[in-house]
Amino acid sequence: MCLAALQAIFRSVAIAKLLYAASAWIGFTKATDRQRVDGFLRRSIRSGYCSPDTPTFAEQCATVDEQLFNNISYNQNHVLYSLLPPPSTASQNYHLRPRAHSQQLPQHTGHLTDSNFITRMLFTDIY
Repeated sequence: MCLAALQAIFRSVAIAKLLYAASAWIGFTKATDRQRVDGFLRRSIRSGYCSPDTPTFAEQCATVDEQLFNNISYNQNHVLYSLLPPPSTASQNYHLRPRAHSQQLPQHTGHLTDSNFITRMLFTDIY
């Protein structure tokens, strides 16, 4: 099998399995878990299964998370749209500089809620 075909299969099988539902579970992993996944990707690159220009697992997760959050934010018919907090009053009454989103930020209630996808995305790039 040629190298390009092998890398396409690896991307469509192994990378897809790693990224499947990663938005839901990546917030609950530890640094050692993420390092193990990055080590797997590095070994795959060395073996020729994966393209050398493949982004790191963290970068791929960030891209997937951002796409999902944008889909949820702009589509009121999305299944997860009801989990978003209401829009903040400042975004409705004032013309402030552009922000990543216009929702209210939730109160800090603990580590588990901070690891939640919606909470993580609301606090991403808020400054």
